[in-house]
Amino acid sequence: MSTAFRYTEPLPPKAATGRVAEVYEQIAHDFGIAEPVTFVVLSSAPELLAPAWALMRESLIAGPGSRTGKELAALGVSLANKCPFCVDAHTMLLHATGDHALAERLARGERPENESHARVLAWGEQTRVPSPAAQPLPFPAEHTPGYLGTALSFHFINRIVSALLTERLLPGNAQRFRPIRSLVGRSLARTVRRPARPGASLALLDDAAEGPAWAAGTAVGPAYDALRTAATAGAGLLDADDQALVRRTLRDWDGEHPPLALGGFPDRRERPGARLALLAALAPYRITDEDVAAWRRPEHTDHCLVHLVAYGAFAAVDRIEGSLSIPDRHRIPLGWTQ
Repeated sequence: MSTAFRYTEPLPPKAATGRVAEVYEQIAHDFGIAEPVTFVVLSSAPELLAPAWALMRESLIAGPGSRTGKELAALGVSLANKCPFCVDAHTMLLHATGDHALAERLARGERPENESHARVLAWGEQTRVPSPAAQPLPFPAEHTPGYLGTALSFHFINRIVSALLTERLLPGNAQRFRPIRSLVGRSLARTVRRPARPGASLALLDDAAEGPAWAAGTAVGPAYDALRTAATAGAGLLDADDQALVRRTLRDWDGEHPPLALGGFPDRRERPGARLALLAALAPYRITDEDVAAWRRPEHTDHCLVHLVAYGAFAAVDRIEGSLSIPDRHRIPLGWTQ
């Protein structure tokens, strides 16, 4: 039987208990999709699953800013990261917001007609390059936690999806057909357009600090801090030299996708863990069966693999987050309506 999971075998969601079951329940209510594989794939590590969901919920779903705008930012991030699964998902979610014409323009590979939409989409794409974003940001300063939290959430989710899932969002890639995209989007419309109470996911987290300054005073901050803590714990699967290599490589990363030859990446026979972590950070879609087999030993459970991939994924998120500059409120253009 075909499966969406490339290298792990998550327990059936119906068998979930404890915190995993609580996360699934909240996802079904607030996201409108019961047991989405993007989160089920993290279920072997509840300490990762909960904050990954919390960051997406508190920014994209409950955070400040329009849902259409944040979907466009997430779509831009997904395009930049070459994640077709997430590109298709956000296209369908734009149908759910009611922006049907916009969704279909994007599905055809065209740019938005609305200049404000085009700027948000372009901003999302540009966040992959770890350098200060163009000024001013294409949204009001008070919406920064929602938009930036969404972008960083999907820099993480894109990498998890590309590394650990297949590219098929729906059976037979049915999302490639316009009637299916529209139908799925409309089925989610009530949930997507329903206001969500900020902070509801924080009860699912272990202790979390306030988080980065750009998210101060919102639930996005603790969610981001909790995901950072959980993801960076995966560094313990590497020795000190491999950790140093990952840090050094990410420090020098210019945002580009690596060449086909993967020059400069560690050899899978000599440093398989470092190779997997760096591929997860820079080109998760390039992870192969051979890469996983070279690293995985009997003691390396699904929990371990998910943590190693999450460590690499968040290394890229951390590099991006630390390099973006957030303009002062007075530098946001007046009259913005997004």
